[in-house]
Amino acid sequence: MTLARPRVVVLDDWEGALAGFTDWTAIKSRAEVTIHSKHLEGPDLIHALKDAECVVLFRDRTPFNRDLLASLPRLRMIISTGTRNQKLDVQAAAEHGIEVRFTEWGPSKASTCEMTWSLILACARRLPQLQIRAAQTDWRRADAMDHLPQVLAGKTLGLIGLGQIGQRVAAVGQALGMEVVTWSPNMTPARAQACGVTSVPLHDLLRKAHVVSLHLVPSPATRHVLNAETLALMGQQAILVNTSRAELIDMPALVTALQQGQLGFAGLDVFEQEPLPLTHPLRALDNALLTSHYGFICKEVLQTFATNVQAHLEEWLGAPSEVGGDQTAGAGFQ
Repeated sequence: MTLARPRVVVLDDWEGALAGFTDWTAIKSRAEVTIHSKHLEGPDLIHALKDAECVVLFRDRTPFNRDLLASLPRLRMIISTGTRNQKLDVQAAAEHGIEVRFTEWGPSKASTCEMTWSLILACARRLPQLQIRAAQTDWRRADAMDHLPQVLAGKTLGLIGLGQIGQRVAAVGQALGMEVVTWSPNMTPARAQACGVTSVPLHDLLRKAHVVSLHLVPSPATRHVLNAETLALMGQQAILVNTSRAELIDMPALVTALQQGQLGFAGLDVFEQEPLPLTHPLRALDNALLTSHYGFICKEVLQTFATNVQAHLEEWLGAPSEVGGDQTAGAGFQ
């Protein structure tokens, strides 16, 4: 009986990490591998996935819903980086007999905390406006008074969510001399106190905080927790930072608040559509600092992803099997 080499498709390796951090020689000797470094959608995505038996997803950059899974009859394995993928329909995959595996994370929480504070400090110090440009002739810009930095010591940091990342962010804020308050749907005064912070109602947090940072997992109760009504409670000099999930903010309402000066500055690392369209109104705002979903991105995390993906693929490819045949579930690394 003739055996065929299975087809493996890697999506959204924007950083080139999965391709660059491991040696694919052994895998490519047993499978046909295609690695895509550009984001694909629509017909381009369908064409790329044609006849794929294994798909490697880089986080949730490409949604894998029930309809897409149904269009891939040869697919037998999905490997997703990270320990969860909110845009992968795991139940539908199981119904189609597709095995799903995940990788370990590495120090992603530390990385996200550091990214959060990079954005907070850049917004507070007005770094986008203060940096020296190539064509700048004056030592100080003529409008320097419009971009004077603010000191965070003595100010209030409001954390919406106090999980492992939120706790790390709180500790840095306390080290800088900030008062830290927190809210989440299930927050209790005792839990907040255990972390050395104060639990307050959401509306009080938004009115009081000079810096608001989001650290929640989206749910029906937290979707658009920041909307036109709640954003209006924030001060005109307040800073909003989101390294969590775009679904937590009503983005059109945020754009309006920034355009009208109802909110001082926003540092955003996550967006409803990624990559962010060139025509998105956020790109035109001077009081918005935008980064391309770098919160969890660091060398150590990407190395972990690449190493785990390689191990999963080598285990899956270990025993030769017929195309379309049954695949025994592996132990995985989750």
